[in-house]
Amino acid sequence: MNRFRIALANLRFPASPEASVAMAADAVAQAAVDGAGIICFPECFVPGYRSPSRPIPGPDPAFLERAWRCIGESAARARIAVVLGSERVTDSGLLITAVVIDSSGAIAGFQDKVQLDPSEDGVYAFGAGRRTFTAGPLCFGVAICHEGWRYPETVRWAARRGAHVVFHPQFHAAEPGGWRPTSYGDPRNTFHEKAVLCRAAENTCYFATVNYASDGSPTTSAVARPDGTLQCYQPYGKEGLLVADLDLEAATGLLASRYKPD
Repeated sequence: MNRFRIALANLRFPASPEASVAMAADAVAQAAVDGAGIICFPECFVPGYRSPSRPIPGPDPAFLERAWRCIGESAARARIAVVLGSERVTDSGLLITAVVIDSSGAIAGFQDKVQLDPSEDGVYAFGAGRRTFTAGPLCFGVAICHEGWRYPETVRWAARRGAHVVFHPQFHAAEPGGWRPTSYGDPRNTFHEKAVLCRAAENTCYFATVNYASDGSPTTSAVARPDGTLQCYQPYGKEGLLVADLDLEAATGLLASRYKPD
């Protein structure tokens, strides 16, 4: 087995943008203590996902630059890579993004959210383009929330280019009167959990989804193996790091490679 350990930051929604940075830095340090080579955070964890029920101060490019630098310094001290759910201000609008920070603390690049949920129209703009990244022997891609659930090609793109795992930062909070799951994959649960298993199985790669910890959350952080079986998941609503060892030799990308576009 060619093993690589990852950590998923299943954390509560930050009380403020400043708190999000402190929480992220603490999680980076803890992931390194736990032996992980990379940690992934939920969608827009810094400064927090913008929604009507969770007002966030207006976009602030200077704050974001300081936040990324601070978390990069934490990554460098811990010698760990980071996939940071964030946002960035561009000429085309406010983008949902994943900031990829390498183990030296440098920004390796961004994966912007290309496919938006209709509820995000008017708040965020569409990103463009996809890429893969590396952390030591690990090759990975990122598909953010809605695009990973509903657009299989966002995961297949990375798997066809050698990704062992596709990280899936998400924001998925409870709705009034909604079902409160206790066991992953229960038939009464939302379809989103089945999509996690499908994205892994149809591409022969790992799929690692990471959500915020919240009371009654309809989904939680989890890792699916390349054969589409569930490797592990975080108890619903429980804050903490979900740590998983990936067998890179199992992530062959075989089924993704057999896809023939029209």
